[in-house]
Amino acid sequence: MTAWHVVAERESRDLWIGGRGPVLVFGFSVLLSAMTYLAATNRAMNFLERREAVNLTVQVGLAVGVLLTVVVNADAISGDRERGTLESLLLTPVSRRAIVIGKLAAASTMWLACLVVTLPYLWVLGGAGRAIVLALTVGTLVAIGLGGLGLLFSAWSNSNKTSLAGGLLLLLVLFAPTQLPALPKTGFGQALTRINPIGSALHYMSPIIVNRRSWTHELSYLAAPTVIDLVVLAGLIVFAPRLVRLTAGSR
Repeated sequence: MTAWHVVAERESRDLWIGGRGPVLVFGFSVLLSAMTYLAATNRAMNFLERREAVNLTVQVGLAVGVLLTVVVNADAISGDRERGTLESLLLTPVSRRAIVIGKLAAASTMWLACLVVTLPYLWVLGGAGRAIVLALTVGTLVAIGLGGLGLLFSAWSNSNKTSLAGGLLLLLVLFAPTQLPALPKTGFGQALTRINPIGSALHYMSPIIVNRRSWTHELSYLAAPTVIDLVVLAGLIVFAPRLVRLTAGSR
């Protein structure tokens, strides 16, 4: 196996066998079940058209999946520093670039797990095929980019609390504009939506799921997530020797 595969396997095992992965996914399933129950029993939400309910479920799955991916990545390096396990990892014959890529790949399994949990709900609501493929492609694009930013926060922090706070603050700033439905209708709002990787992804998916638009409709809205992915991945690979250190900012 290549070096980053070994790191990814180790991190995934720690996350899912002896870590927080199952607990976080169980909490997400409870949240999704509660939302589905309210949609079925609450009069106001029960009037949602089926495709709108599918769109809402996809958005919740993407939001929580990205959130958990960022949380896991924010713990990846700073958490090892605090637990004293980073030194033993650096003593292994594995490059620091392989460590970064392996940790990012392992944390991305959190997003895939959230997507798997969402599948039965989408299947029951109907229209699962298109919504599942759309969530897999666009959601993975967003999760990798923002997860990489969470990994950068972790590499720059000696304290796990600091890296987690930075990741959560980033998500709060990005999610807040998506709760303003009238924002994309204005010129400034469209620009703000396009540069926001979460807002642009949600804006791209909604017409495809609800209005049955083609996949090429407003494809330019995926520019922001794509650019962030490329920039973050390039930064992690190029600066990995400076990021993975026993003390953040040391030489």
